[in-house]
Amino acid sequence: MGIPKLMDNKFSYSDYLSWNKDERWEIIYGVAYNMCPAPKRKHQEISGKIFSKFFNYLEGKKCRVYAAPFDVRFAEKDADNENIFNVVQPDISIFCDRSKLDDKGALGAPDLIVEILSEYTSHKDLNIKLLLYQEYGVKEYWIINPEDETLNVYFLNQHGRYKLVRIYSREDKVNVILFPDLEIELKNIFEE
Repeated sequence: MGIPKLMDNKFSYSDYLSWNKDERWEIIYGVAYNMCPAPKRKHQEISGKIFSKFFNYLEGKKCRVYAAPFDVRFAEKDADNENIFNVVQPDISIFCDRSKLDDKGALGAPDLIVEILSEYTSHKDLNIKLLLYQEYGVKEYWIINPEDETLNVYFLNQHGRYKLVRIYSREDKVNVILFPDLEIELKNIFEE
């Protein structure tokens, strides 16, 4: 299909819904980002392992975990499709407020997002998405680097700004801030 045609200087969720379903796109502040090519195998293995840790932990609890592709729309609750200018597909998103979930995915900020870096998404995940997630109040943001096997954990402070809590390495165990009784051993996540 190629690059979508820009109308009125911004893309909206309404535009997004009309694009080729065989391609994956995100819109951030009205700018379209193509998510091709598909992630590498290591990326997908890490994503599956992290997802399974959260899925097993959350079974029987109120929070829900979703893996990409899963549309997360950031906008006011009553916004119509033409006025939603942010739709992303985080690698993993966790929602504890089920009223944000709908048949299209979610409208509103997840409580926790995990992004796994790739050569095509690193700049976006480390900069553009970090600001988007901070602005909309994602409480906990994890950025996993498969190449150097690290995890950066950010948490919103009382002023609504992200604070880098810690950079974890392969040998560390991570206690999830939102779920203090959940501990994840990173060597198991990075192990091939």
